[in-house]
Amino acid sequence: MSDDRPTQTSVPASADEIMPDPTADPVLPGNYLLELIPVPVTDVDQAKQFYVAAGWHADVDVTPAEGVRIVQLTPPGSHCSILLSTGLNNVEMPPGSLRGLHLVVADIEAARDDLIARGVDVEPVQDLGGVFYAAFSDPDGNTWTLQHMPWRQ
Repeated sequence: MSDDRPTQTSVPASADEIMPDPTADPVLPGNYLLELIPVPVTDVDQAKQFYVAAGWHADVDVTPAEGVRIVQLTPPGSHCSILLSTGLNNVEMPPGSLRGLHLVVADIEAARDDLIARGVDVEPVQDLGGVFYAAFSDPDGNTWTLQHMPWRQ
């Protein structure tokens, strides 16, 4: 899968420099869009390298202030991204403490094979009553679960 979207590496001077994204979901009254999940890591560069190698797009990599770094990555096809950061006290958690975030896939064997081909150690698929799961971890031990529900199209 090719992704030609650029990674934002500079902080805009003003809101006027931010181009609208016609592909973004609208934020309608009453909606709560989950779009960013902080992932606690020891080394932002190592974690970014892991997720990019796993096929995730690096959307943002900026240093908006001294001692602050924000890296945002998005799994293929997802509307929700992850945040790797330093210097943001309000999102600090012990590295490796995130557990069991689910990535829903259409074909769990193909998704597992793709991640393995990219160097990710993914556990064998388990059938838990017609829902299929396969787990993996990032370098810090944050855990992820591939999930396939055959009835979901």
